[in-house]
Amino acid sequence: MTTKPVVVYGASGYTGRLICEYLREYAIPFVAAGRNSDRLKTSMEANVPGIETADYEIAEVTHDVESLAELFQGASVVCNTVGPFSTYGPEVVEACLAAGAHYVDTTGEQDWLITCEEKYGTDFASAGLLLSPGIAQMYTNGEIAAELCLEKPGLDTLDIAVFWGGSPTIASTLTILVNAATSKAHYLQQNAYVEFDPTEGLVPLVVPGQHELAQALPWGGTSHPVWYKNDPRVANCKAQGGVFNAALMHGVPQIVAQALDATKDLDHEARHEALTAAAAQVMSQMPPRENPRLNKSLDSVHASGPLGRAHCVIHGNQNYKQTGLLQAFAAYSLLQQPPRKVGFASACKAFGHRELLGQLRAFGLVAEPVLTYQGA
Repeated sequence: MTTKPVVVYGASGYTGRLICEYLREYAIPFVAAGRNSDRLKTSMEANVPGIETADYEIAEVTHDVESLAELFQGASVVCNTVGPFSTYGPEVVEACLAAGAHYVDTTGEQDWLITCEEKYGTDFASAGLLLSPGIAQMYTNGEIAAELCLEKPGLDTLDIAVFWGGSPTIASTLTILVNAATSKAHYLQQNAYVEFDPTEGLVPLVVPGQHELAQALPWGGTSHPVWYKNDPRVANCKAQGGVFNAALMHGVPQIVAQALDATKDLDHEARHEALTAAAAQVMSQMPPRENPRLNKSLDSVHASGPLGRAHCVIHGNQNYKQTGLLQAFAAYSLLQQPPRKVGFASACKAFGHRELLGQLRAFGLVAEPVLTYQGA
């Protein structure tokens, strides 16, 4: 049991540390939790600026529902960064429900989001709790851009692109491989999920603000088709993206294909071990702290309807810091008032897209959106 209102589970990881950094800036007491207290202590002291002024404690916990629920008891919000979430998420969600805490995480794994909605959404709603996976730059910023476009009535199709500069973290590399090996990527077509062609490979996309085409992948399909599947405004939604580094993007399909081929005949446990080893070969150390001159982000949404169009572009920097801020603001908001929607809900539905944009703008992490309209 804790007396702190927020628990960051997986706090020693790259994203977890950034969430703690912004919780400190919001003056929110928190628990930095994970499976190794020594690693947590070292990570907080070495990697969270100003940690000496934060009101926090460290908690070592084993990854099972009973232990996690005991730790979460007394907390109002749990920020989960421990992935792959389709593998490790259920215990955390069930522990939150048992402890009466809101749940937020940073992933856009489609299979995990669908599981959250179908298996846990009703129970969270009945308890008056929020269940909001995918609060992160890669997913929330695109949703903010989409919502800005959808303020113009009559648009029913969303074409979403997200790009960022920099290297993936250890955890996100593993998540990419596990997600590719165990689930399919979908887009939304006439309110139904349609599978991306897994053999299609890289797709060239036009990126606003540059002449060179960028290379994109479905990236698991992302969370956007799930959020908009039951939205009466939207019938079609496709999201793709990648990193600005073309050489790295060209290598991703090969890495995934090799990992899938090497693990296709293995059982679940052996496959996970092999994929973990493959991920370590791609990224085995924490990326450096982000540089705003190098680590840029871009979210672009084309929204269209029978007689109208809208386009929104959001330029930003330091995408992992954006994720840390979004998570911390979600906790900050939940500590002061109920979310706009309980149960399974996106960040924009729970907190408001303009409110989230305002926080990103206030902390200097995104520019003013470029929004244009055509037609009726």
